[in-house]
Amino acid sequence: MKLKSALSVLAICAAAPVLADCGTVNMSDVGWTDITTTTSASKHVLEALGYDVDVKILSVPVTYASLSSGDLDIFLGAWIPAQSGVLDPYLADKTIDVLATNLEGTVYTLAVPTYTFEKGLQSFADINKFAESLDGKIYGIEPGNEGNTYLVSLTEKAGSGLEGMEVIESSEQGMLAQVARAYDKQEDVVFLGWAPHPMNANFELSYLPGGEEFFGGIGTVQTLARAGYAEECPNTGKLFSQISFTLDMENGIMGQILDEGADPDEATMAWLQANKDAVMAWVDGVTTADGGDAAAAVSAAFGY
Repeated sequence: MKLKSALSVLAICAAAPVLADCGTVNMSDVGWTDITTTTSASKHVLEALGYDVDVKILSVPVTYASLSSGDLDIFLGAWIPAQSGVLDPYLADKTIDVLATNLEGTVYTLAVPTYTFEKGLQSFADINKFAESLDGKIYGIEPGNEGNTYLVSLTEKAGSGLEGMEVIESSEQGMLAQVARAYDKQEDVVFLGWAPHPMNANFELSYLPGGEEFFGGIGTVQTLARAGYAEECPNTGKLFSQISFTLDMENGIMGQILDEGADPDEATMAWLQANKDAVMAWVDGVTTADGGDAAAAVSAAFGY
C-alpha cells in the first residue's frame, strides 16, 4: 500500500504543470521609438518592484510567434487595427491574450508634407499621378513590417493608386532621414507616418485617406501577453493591465530621444520621477515581487 501511494504521488507530480517563472518578465521591443519608450518605462517600474526584466529586440512577426510559443511574456506595441491581421489568428487559437489598451488616439498610414498635399496628392489614389516627382518610391519602415507588406500588395494591384511604385524598406530612423532630406529641399515624398511621434512637430504633415481597409482611422495600442500569463503571474498581470500612456507623454519622451539624443532609459526615468500620480495608478493593488508595499518601493526608487 505504501509503495502504491508513493507511486501515485509521483504520477500526480509528473502530471502537474510547471509553474511560471514570475520573477523574470520577458518583453519585446520592436525598435520603434514609441515602443522603446513604453517598454523602458515599464521596465523601470518592474525593477523597482524587484523583478528581473529581459528585453529582446525582435521584429513584429517574430514577436507574435514568440508570444504564441511562450518564449515572450509581454508586448506593449500592438497597433490596432494595423496589426489586426497578424494578431487575430493568435487570438482565435487562444495563444495570445490582450491585457489592456495602453494608448488611444493613434494614427498610422501614409503621409506627405503638407506642401505636397496642397499640390494635389491628397489620397492613396493620387500617388501614382505623382510618380515622377516621388521618383517612383514610397518609404516604409523595417523589413517584414506588416504595413510595408500591405503597401507592396497595393503596388501590384491595378487601380490602387500605388501600382508600379516601389516600397523602400528601412528603419524608422532611415526613413525619417530621407523625409528630412526631401523636406529641407521642399521635394515631394510619401512615407509611413504615425502619431504619437515627434515627426508631427518636426514636419508639417498631412495623412492620406485611402488605406482604411488596413490602417483604419483613429487607432489604439494594446498590451499583449502569452496565453495564461495573467493567471500564472497575477501580480505582474495586474500591473500590465493598469499601465497606460498618453500621446503627450510619448511625444515628449520620444522628442528627447530622437531630437535631443537622450538615452531612452534616462528619458523615461526622468518622466517617471516627475509623474508620481501616473505611476501610483499603475501600481494600485499591486505588490513587490516578494509581496511588499509597491507604492513604497516605487517611491524609494523614483524619489517621491
